[in-house]
Amino acid sequence: MTVLGACGQSNDGGGSAASPSAGGTESASSGASASPEASSASGSNKLVLYSALNEDDVIQLKQKFKEDTGIEIEYLNLGSAGEASTRVQAEKDSPKADILVGGSVEFYQPLAEQGILEKYTSPNAGELDAKFNDPNGFWQGWYMGVLGIVLNKERFDKELAPKGVKEPATWDDLLDPAYKGLFITSNPATAGGGYIFVADQLFRLGEDKGWDYLKQLNANVHHYTPKAGDGINLTATGEFVAGMSWAHDIVKSAKQGYPIKVIVPQQTAYEIGGVGIVKGGANAENAKKFVDWLLTKEIGEMNTKMSNRYSVRKDVAPPEGMTPIENVNLVDYDRAKAAGMKADVVKKFTDMIGTK
Repeated sequence: MTVLGACGQSNDGGGSAASPSAGGTESASSGASASPEASSASGSNKLVLYSALNEDDVIQLKQKFKEDTGIEIEYLNLGSAGEASTRVQAEKDSPKADILVGGSVEFYQPLAEQGILEKYTSPNAGELDAKFNDPNGFWQGWYMGVLGIVLNKERFDKELAPKGVKEPATWDDLLDPAYKGLFITSNPATAGGGYIFVADQLFRLGEDKGWDYLKQLNANVHHYTPKAGDGINLTATGEFVAGMSWAHDIVKSAKQGYPIKVIVPQQTAYEIGGVGIVKGGANAENAKKFVDWLLTKEIGEMNTKMSNRYSVRKDVAPPEGMTPIENVNLVDYDRAKAAGMKADVVKKFTDMIGTK
């Protein structure tokens, strides 16, 4: 049995964020009203999974996991890493989920500190670079994504190019007043991509200049969406000229025929997509099997093919249409610092943008 969340949402941009794809690590369908029933603990062949992945990706993982292990996944798409972590926090005293998957590991570390995640280190983790493994064993990295700019080529060529505006190549190019009201990005309080984008600016420019950049950019932002993938959807359908989101999801929508392109700016940031076992879940052994399974080469290749995300495994080729990760100009991103400063940064950012 599959438990589905409610699809679609409204936003200030006037379009449905459910089209054209549920893009973004944080942009699967919102479903806080649904709740899967926990399975019996003894001899269970079920796994209750809370997801911050695209729903089509979850469906494929569900089917393949059943084929490989005989274990049936019941899943709930919660739309973003923020919503998923909030949900498991609310259920701390009576866990409904066995495992949380998707979203950046910055969202997993606070859950570990609150005693919500079960400690487990997969034997397959030894095949990975240490940066993908929680040294304390509460979360596991299994994919990577880099932030990019999504550009609607038709609107840009028609409206901005005639004014002499060049396609953005850096984050700083988005400060051009020509983008005022035409640019969209996500809220760091709810979207993992939104937070990593804010942290990216603070790391590449320093504290003071970083906040100055964010204040200037705020003047061009039409509004902040709850999910990183919303920026792709609303730009792909022509409601905005440009947006910020995950490069792999931009490529995925572009392959569907939308008039958009991905631009990966210099000094961009990357996420380590996580998975963590919920402490007290009814199917802990099946959750461990799922983590082991995710880290295999076969599933790494499957995930790369279906989602365009980079694998954490060195023996898995980069996604088609994506620059090899070693050729991407990455900011010096301090993941531990980013996790530690998250609450203060989100509060300051929220105060800065007001109701926008």
